[in-house]
Amino acid sequence: MGETRDNDAYEEELLDYEEEEEKAPDSVTAKVNGEAGKKGYVGIHSSGFRDFLLKPELLRAIVICNYHKVKLKGSRRLYFTYPGFLDALFFGSSVQHECIPQAILGMDVICQAKSGMGKTAVFVLSSLQQIEPTPGQVIALVLCHTRELAYQICHEFERFSTYLPDIKVAVFYGGVNVKVHKDLLKNECPHIVVGTPGRILALARDKDLSLKNVRHFILDECDKMLESLDMRRDVQEIFKMTPHDKQVMMFSATLSKEIRPICSFQPMEIYVDDEAKLTLHGLVQHYIKLSELEKNRKLNDLLDALDFNQVVIFVKSVNRAAELNKLLVECNFPSICIHSGMSQEERLTRYKGFKEGHKRILVATDLVGRGIDIERVNIVINYDMPDSADTYLHRVGRAGRFGTKGLAITFVSSASDSDVLNQVQERFEVDIKELPEQIDTSTYNWRGVKRPKQQGVGGDEAVRGGEEAGKNIGDEKVVSERR
Repeated sequence: MGETRDNDAYEEELLDYEEEEEKAPDSVTAKVNGEAGKKGYVGIHSSGFRDFLLKPELLRAIVICNYHKVKLKGSRRLYFTYPGFLDALFFGSSVQHECIPQAILGMDVICQAKSGMGKTAVFVLSSLQQIEPTPGQVIALVLCHTRELAYQICHEFERFSTYLPDIKVAVFYGGVNVKVHKDLLKNECPHIVVGTPGRILALARDKDLSLKNVRHFILDECDKMLESLDMRRDVQEIFKMTPHDKQVMMFSATLSKEIRPICSFQPMEIYVDDEAKLTLHGLVQHYIKLSELEKNRKLNDLLDALDFNQVVIFVKSVNRAAELNKLLVECNFPSICIHSGMSQEERLTRYKGFKEGHKRILVATDLVGRGIDIERVNIVINYDMPDSADTYLHRVGRAGRFGTKGLAITFVSSASDSDVLNQVQERFEVDIKELPEQIDTSTYNWRGVKRPKQQGVGGDEAVRGGEEAGKNIGDEKVVSERR
């Protein structure tokens, strides 16, 4: 589905900027041409987007995109859901101050920064600043590992190019008839292409997508794309189809020592905070020790007791997502699920519905564990422990974004779960304590935002057949999509 701008059909709210001012002047480390050196924030209190000398059309879009209202379903109140939009408008985040001035000059960039700091805005604004559209030429190519993330990135390009009407953007991924994409490329070739590697490679091999004019090559969640050998091969083949003289930008919250050499092409390397500081500063983290059969009852108790705007519940497989969501719906919880076993149309419809606030509970696999921005999510629950510290970091990063408060709760039901939790605490130097009997709502709920009262949810019925439901949940793995 090649999607061009449709501003009226889907009014999203984004920009993942930090709300609070940064306080650690030496916490940004920049590595230029392989040489590391300490470097302070670049005038974060005295400069902002205007000082980047961006196009007036981009500055106007930044203002519009940051000022918005959202209404949660079931509430009569409208909320300004971006608590720090003035800070974002005038200051931006530390990663933006480090990256944008370099990126708009065409420098190659590898950027590691914690979730919710505006990495997407870095490459969107930098690309739009530099692009001079030429009819029939693809000038910027953005690759990411899931269809939902590709759709989201495309929408961000559309929003920020609102006042640049000559620039066309389209998204390409699997699950859509390839003829639709081929027709779009033939009849209305976009200047910016966003997509997953499998579909982009297929279109390029068939000569429907010409990459010979690409000037900006961007990988989002680059570590996830390069750690899979199949996806890495696709990315490398696509890369070789683009001109040698181009700008390359790579972004992720986690870049392991094993992946960094693969990304190495002597770019400017920017690490905003060291690895130990990658957890979000507004995120409260706890764990609960329990058995597998106790999970459903405990989940019910938490959903009844916690004050949430929206919550994401992560499980480890497609079957477990479907079964847990079914149980929650039967118990009148406003729940929806997303997983790779659904058609692309269904997944996208559910993603939009949750983002727009039509449902307040999302049960998901790691399909939405990276990059997806749902700014009203203030609680993440790891129903199943992730398989690594990196995955944990990305999952809990769905809450507490934009400098707001959030809560992450992880169920620990086995020795292997405890091992992963210990790895998280050691690697990121965070002390995760057991969930107390009572938790202060103000420690994890947004300042000045009250959630609408839940109606018809919860109760002991939610654990009806809980043990059986647990037995019916499968254990197959979920992997990233190449197509």
